[in-house]
Amino acid sequence: MVRFPSKPAVKPPGVPMPNNNNNNNNNNNNNNNNNSNNNNNNSPMRSMDPASANRKRKQKVLDKQLEKVAPILPESALYTQLLEFEARVDAALVRKKIDIQEALKNPPTNQKTLRIYVFNTFANQRKTNPMNPNADPPTWTLKIVGRVLENGVGPDQSGTVQNTNPSYPKFSSFFKRVTISLDQRLYPDDHMIVWEQARSPAPNEGFEVKRKGDKEFSVNIRLEMNYTPERFKLSPALVDLLGTEYDTRPRVIASIWHYVKSRQLQNPNDPSFFSCDPPLQKVFGEEKMKFITISQKISQHLYPPQPIHLEHRIKLSGNMPAGTACYDVLVDIPFPIQKDLSNLLAASVEKNKEIDTCEGAICGSIRKIHEHRRRRAFFLGFSQSPVEFINALNQSQSKDLKQAAGDGSRNGEKEWQSDFFKQPWVEDAAIRYLNRKPAAGSDAPRST
Repeated sequence: MVRFPSKPAVKPPGVPMPNNNNNNNNNNNNNNNNNSNNNNNNSPMRSMDPASANRKRKQKVLDKQLEKVAPILPESALYTQLLEFEARVDAALVRKKIDIQEALKNPPTNQKTLRIYVFNTFANQRKTNPMNPNADPPTWTLKIVGRVLENGVGPDQSGTVQNTNPSYPKFSSFFKRVTISLDQRLYPDDHMIVWEQARSPAPNEGFEVKRKGDKEFSVNIRLEMNYTPERFKLSPALVDLLGTEYDTRPRVIASIWHYVKSRQLQNPNDPSFFSCDPPLQKVFGEEKMKFITISQKISQHLYPPQPIHLEHRIKLSGNMPAGTACYDVLVDIPFPIQKDLSNLLAASVEKNKEIDTCEGAICGSIRKIHEHRRRRAFFLGFSQSPVEFINALNQSQSKDLKQAAGDGSRNGEKEWQSDFFKQPWVEDAAIRYLNRKPAAGSDAPRST
């Protein structure tokens, strides 16, 4: 029989190699660490790690790594290259997404003319059809529609209004609130009709009010514009300072900043302060101010923009549509690409869900690969040197058993050796065990 020379012991996965000189010290340290860990785990109040969110994000990256598999699976190098490429693509997408979000906060706009048409129609009026007493009750319908003009040119009559460019916002999107006041003497119960964009988020192409009636009267229409970002009417002092009557809060603050810089009013010793010249003193009432207080100070100089007031006479005879009139208002139209950017951000949310599902499947496959790698290392170590492998495994399991039992006085590494049971006290202990009085119903050995 040929005996092959035994190879050096191979450490099983997760099993430390024995070190007889440091066993006792290691055991004591392991016990102390294990006790402290148990105390932390059993504590009902755990402290929240501030970096837990970052660890969760990094955990996905770690779950997708295959570095330990590379020596036994050379093809995994291609997968590693794909991971590096994916990281570069993700970084580029994040930067572009931030750029899009910043662009949507301050979208570029193009100023165009919105032409508003106000007219009414009527039906079953007795003046127009007095010989038909069995007709339906007389009614009238007030209509408010509009369209954005191309190059400032459009139809002047409401009957020729065509569909607006589909890339432009719908008519109701330009208004925050629309109030229509009827004659309270004729309609005492519902003489006030109010439409608010906050309650009706779905945009539409116009407004329509239909009522029963056969008497002519005047209708008051109040239109409150919807500016994005919000625009304010400036006080006379700010108008004199900046030269504009309507503007947004950020642009007002930026204009004041440029005014201070252009006139070198900033304090050279303390750049957070600036001196106020007579126009600025007229606005703020101070000779010296801090830059951070500008936003608070200008609030009293910003007013809601004046609403648009229109008056229309409900006519119930003559040609239809009756009382046609049109009004031009300047509005800001976002560039068509803004809508595409908004749709792109909305679509990215759904795509992220699909990507997360695919990443979950990839991480599951990677975990299976690592599990097979550990099993392979386990059986490979056993095949190379069975005796040393089993000894190392037993020693590791003995340590784990002692830590789980919490008994620091026992030395499990000696108990599984035969010399442990050849000590003088073993024979006396065995005799005492055999001669002890058995309990009732017990299967313990009896002395004879």
